[in-house]
Amino acid sequence: MSQAEFSSMIIGHQDFLRQLALKLTKSNNDSDDLMQETLFKALKNREKFQEGTNIKGWLYTIMKNTFINAYRKRKNQNTFIDESENKYFINMRETEKSVSTDSIVDHKYVMKQVNSIDKTYLETFMMYYNGYKYEEISEILDIPLGTVKSRIFLARRKMMDKLKDYR
Repeated sequence: MSQAEFSSMIIGHQDFLRQLALKLTKSNNDSDDLMQETLFKALKNREKFQEGTNIKGWLYTIMKNTFINAYRKRKNQNTFIDESENKYFINMRETEKSVSTDSIVDHKYVMKQVNSIDKTYLETFMMYYNGYKYEEISEILDIPLGTVKSRIFLARRKMMDKLKDYR
């Protein structure tokens, strides 16, 4: 099949693609972009299309995958665009909250409860908390790897028990 024949076959499904793009994006501008990207990918990968197969289904798959990939990319960017007139960029991270008296008291209470845990468990847990790997803790404290894992597990459990009313 020649390039011209393939192009005319794709153009024949342009209305279908436009409706699908609009249904997926719910925006005229985004649907035009999605349609253009789909047509570009279809023309670029013309050799992958096998004659006699359903061109409409092939184009549908390209469009759907392109839309999903774009969605995932936008989702992972962590930046949202305000659609108001000024087009401000909003960073989703919260600013640090000011310290209030209650949070100081709560912090002291939490630290008191954590420090009341047996030192062998707490020492192992704090090393893990500070970024040491299980193997490193095992070597430094000269204890078996299984002991390291169980101490960290038990330290977590003891902390949760002591702070269950706090949650």
